[in-house]
Amino acid sequence: MTMLEIITKKKLRQALTAEEIRFFAKAAAEKSVPDYQLAAMLMAIRLNGMTDRETMELTLAMRDTGDIADLSSIPGIKVDKHSTGGVGDTTTLVLAPLVAACGAPVAKMSGRGLGHTGGTLDKLESVPGLSVTLSEKAFLRQVREIGVAVIGQSGHLAPADKTLYALRDVTSTVDSLPLIVSSILSKKLASGSDAIVLDVKTGSGAIMQRLEDSIALAECMVRVGQLAGKPMAAVITGMDQPLGTHVGNALEVKEAIDVLAGRAEGDLLEVSLMLGAVMLHLAGKAETTKDGETLMREAIRSGAGLRKLKEMIAAQGGDPRVCDDTALLPQAPVIRQIRCGKSGYVRRMDTMELGLTAQAMGAGRQRKEDDIDPAVGFVLPVRIGDKVGKDDVLCTLYANSVESADSAERRIRLAVEIGVLPCPRVPNFYAIVTKDGTRMLGAKA
Repeated sequence: MTMLEIITKKKLRQALTAEEIRFFAKAAAEKSVPDYQLAAMLMAIRLNGMTDRETMELTLAMRDTGDIADLSSIPGIKVDKHSTGGVGDTTTLVLAPLVAACGAPVAKMSGRGLGHTGGTLDKLESVPGLSVTLSEKAFLRQVREIGVAVIGQSGHLAPADKTLYALRDVTSTVDSLPLIVSSILSKKLASGSDAIVLDVKTGSGAIMQRLEDSIALAECMVRVGQLAGKPMAAVITGMDQPLGTHVGNALEVKEAIDVLAGRAEGDLLEVSLMLGAVMLHLAGKAETTKDGETLMREAIRSGAGLRKLKEMIAAQGGDPRVCDDTALLPQAPVIRQIRCGKSGYVRRMDTMELGLTAQAMGAGRQRKEDDIDPAVGFVLPVRIGDKVGKDDVLCTLYANSVESADSAERRIRLAVEIGVLPCPRVPNFYAIVTKDGTRMLGAKA
C-alpha cells in the first residue's frame, strides 16, 4: 500500500483497515513520507471523520510507535487522571496524594504548560530541588514504596503524535474529534495505567468551550477506551472561571498544600474529591463514588494526604518542609492588591484571558523551550455570582516587575466583569460519562 492510496480512500469517505491506519501512524513516527501527505491525510480525517473502531485503531497504532510503560511490578490497580487543560487547575497535586493515601497506586506521567493552561510539571518544579525526571526503575520503585509518583512523559512516548500534533496546529485540523481523542489516549495508554479518569473541561477557559462539544469528546474517549480494553470514565467540569483561586506555579502548589492541610475549601477541593472518588471506584478501593469521597475527606482530616505529598516531594529530591511552611516556595518581589473599584456582582470572567495574563507575567510559556518564573501569578478570591464592594480585594498580583504588575492589572480588570444585577453561580459539574452512558449532573457550585 502507499500513503496516496490511504489518503484517497479516506477522501472518498471509506473506512480504513487496521493495517492502513498502522501504516499511517508508522509513517508519521518515522517521517518516512512527506509532511504534505501527512497533512492531506489529517485534512481528510478532519472533513470525513472516523468511526469509533477507526479511532481506536489509530489510538493503538500511535501508542505502539513508541515506548509503553510496564507497571506490572506495582501491585494493585494503577489509576491515572487526565485533564483537557484549564486555568488554576491544580487537581493532580491534590488528588494524587489523596488517592494514594487511600490505597490506590498513582503512577502518573504529566506534561508541561503551553499557552493559557498551566502544566503539572512546572508547578512541581517550583518546589526547591524537586525533579520530575526519573529513570523507569526509580519511577516504579517509588510507586511501589510510597504509592505515588508524578514525572515527565518519556521522549519516546507515542512519537507519531508528536509529528501529527505539530502538523495539526498549522493545517487547521486541531478541532477533529478522532485526532483529539487519539492524541490524548495514545499517550495515556502508553503510560501503562490500568484505569483512567478523564477531566473534560467546558467553558471560557477550556479547549472545548461549548458543553455539547465537551460531552461529545468525553463520550468518544470513553467509547474508544472501552474498545481498547481500558476501564475509563469522564467527568465534565466547569472552566468558566479559574478552578482554584491561585494561578501561577508556586501559588498553585501553595493552594494544593492548603487544601490537603484542611485550610481551604471551595471549587478546587470539590472537583478534586469528585475526580479522586471516581479514581478510587475504578481502582476497586471504593464501592461507590460517595464512599470514595468519604475516604478522601478522612485522608484530609487525618493528615494522611498531606503526609503522602511530603513523601512524594522528598522521594523526588524536593524540600518537604514546604508542606509546613509555604514561604519556602519561590516568592515574587512585587506584590500588589487590586480593589474591585465598584460595587455589584461578579457576572463573568474571560478565563482564557486570565490564563494568558498569567502566561504574560512569566508563569507560562508560548514555546516549549521558554523559561518560566515559578513565583509569579495572582490570587483571585472572587467567584462568579459573588456580591462585592468597591473596596473589596479583586485580586492580589505576584509579579517580577512593576511594569508586569501594571499590565496584569489592566488585563484582569477587563477580564472580570462586575455588574449591578445579581447572577447565579456557575456549576462545577455538568455530566459524568461511563461505559453505561452519560448522566447529567445538577449545577453544583
